[in-house]
This record gives sequence, structure tokens and C-alpha cells, in this order.
Amino acid sequence: MHHPRVIAVIPARHASTRFPGKPLALILGKPLLQWVWEGAKESKLIQKIVVATDDSKIAQVATSFGAEVVMTRADHPSGTDRVAEAVANEKADWVLNLQGDEPLIRGALLDQIVQGLGAEFSMATIATPLHDPDDVDRPDIVKVTIDSNGKATSFSRKVSPEEKNRNHFQHVGLYAYRPTTLQQLVLLPPSDGEKRERLEQLRALENGIAIQVLTLNFKFVGVDTPGDVLRAERALADRATTISK
Repeated sequence: MHHPRVIAVIPARHASTRFPGKPLALILGKPLLQWVWEGAKESKLIQKIVVATDDSKIAQVATSFGAEVVMTRADHPSGTDRVAEAVANEKADWVLNLQGDEPLIRGALLDQIVQGLGAEFSMATIATPLHDPDDVDRPDIVKVTIDSNGKATSFSRKVSPEEKNRNHFQHVGLYAYRPTTLQQLVLLPPSDGEKRERLEQLRALENGIAIQVLTLNFKFVGVDTPGDVLRAERALADRATTISK
């Protein structure tokens, strides 16, 4: 049986506007980037994991905990561009773009994603049900609508009043691409919706690339600001106690 060759890339940059130095921020004494990398290492279906960065300090820390590092250009407009450069010469069936800000993602979840990738799609992402009505109104939580075939029909930060009562899913910024689609995507100019909503996945949608959405029941704690560190630490500490019970 042919196992797809899956490469995971964790793009990590130092100069985040809301949280400079975020990949190296300590969460329970360990850099955020290391949590993400260790989660990916647990996967049985990912053959290779690389950290893609333009920052020597991040490269140094990543190398010290055992990660393979690819140095990329400093002028990339997005993480997707950085990922595309990092795998330009790699052979793969799928490339996973693992956001460096989700310390809770573990190997078993990544394997579930890899297993769920549809042969008829060339790009996929994940979403989780939104249970809190307040979250529907928060613009920092991106909502995705999905059709009956598991295909994304829209991504938005705001939900119109008439759509308030529908089932909403929170988009989690983890992506899988077929390499040709990834390279095609970064050559396309930013689309209107992408610029308006500040959501780069709209570039794919508005250029006719179908995006598969895998829905998983999972608690995510995105670390976007220094204030999120405590939340992530609590979630990781909770996880440790549930595992050891």
C-alpha cells in the first residue's frame, strides 16, 4: 500500500506584530515552537518535519532541541510563502503548514487529518464546532461555512444577523496542500476578499481552488498575544493531569 509522503513545515518568524519573538515564548518552561514540533514528532504519518525561519535566534533554538531548520527569505508576505520556499525542492504528496501557535496539536490529531485528506482535493484545512454564541461575534475567530461534500464555501470574520442561528465552525489555521497547488497559490496575487478580510485562504477560494474542511472536535488555544500564554499553560497543564489519571 502506498503511504503518502507528508512533509510538515512550521513557519516561524520573530517579527510578529502582536507578539514579537512569539515562537520562542516560554510555555511551561519550553519554547512555543518546541511544543508544536514535539506534537508533530508524535505523528506516525508525517515523514519529515522542518522549521522554516528567517531568524538566526529561532534557527539556533530549533536546532538545539533537535529540529531540522530551513533558512528562508526575510521578505515573505505570509507563512504560506515561507512554507512554499522551504519545500520547493522536496518531493511530497502533501505539505502540511503547521501554525507555530497551537501548542495543543498532537500527533494523533495530525494523523487523523492526514487520513482524512480527500483524493479529489488539492488543499485542505480544519475546523472545530463553535459552541459559544459570543465567539460567533468575535472578529478574531474566523468562521467557515461548509457544504454537504465537506468543501469550504466561505471564510469570514463577521457573521450577518440572519446567519446567527446556523451551526458555525471555527476555522483553525492548519493547512494541507498538494505541492503543485501550494506553488501555484503563492504565484497568485492577493485576492479582493483576502485583502478585505485579511484572510489568505480566500485567495485559494476566489481563484477556484476547492478547499476540503475536516471538522474535528478539539479544543484549540491559539497563542496570538502575550496574554494568551497563561491560557495555553492552563490548557497544557489540564491535559497533563487528564493523561496521567
